[in-house]
Amino acid sequence: MAAFAACVAVSSPVSAQVLEIGDDGAVTTISGPSIYSSEGVRAIAPHRATPGAVTPAEVSAAIAESSARHVMPQRLIEAVAWQESRFNQSAVSPKGAVGVMQLLPKTASSLGVDPSDLRSNVDGGVAYLAQQMRRFGDLSLALAAYNAGPEAVARYGGIPPYVETRNYVRAILARLGAAE
Repeated sequence: MAAFAACVAVSSPVSAQVLEIGDDGAVTTISGPSIYSSEGVRAIAPHRATPGAVTPAEVSAAIAESSARHVMPQRLIEAVAWQESRFNQSAVSPKGAVGVMQLLPKTASSLGVDPSDLRSNVDGGVAYLAQQMRRFGDLSLALAAYNAGPEAVARYGGIPPYVETRNYVRAILARLGAAE
């Protein structure tokens, strides 16, 4: 029993790592919270109290402000922001999407927003989702368009048959307590 107590006293915390092996054979080690998608694995950096870091309260305030401005339900925007980045303004996807709302540079440019600025990023994401709601008139289709692009939704006449997009829509609707 004393040996067990000694082992427990000096043991280190348990951690896990994921090894992602690319098509070219390159190996990427990912530790900690991660998002797994058809684009690969990306780590989600935890919020840290570092100079210039965005706080959860600042993210909530930006979401509330933009939701009101674009007349979009705040709970919906919170669910999208959670699914996209876990409210992490410093998140960058493998495809180059940036910030809390994971805006691609081309999308941000077309919306006239700076994706590296929290309020601008959130406002651009809310404006883009509002555009998709006006275009498709259906929450599931608007979410699919936010994830896969409106052209994919139009081309397939509904939610595209992409596993990532279907899971994305399902996860947000589940977070809202709605059914697909």
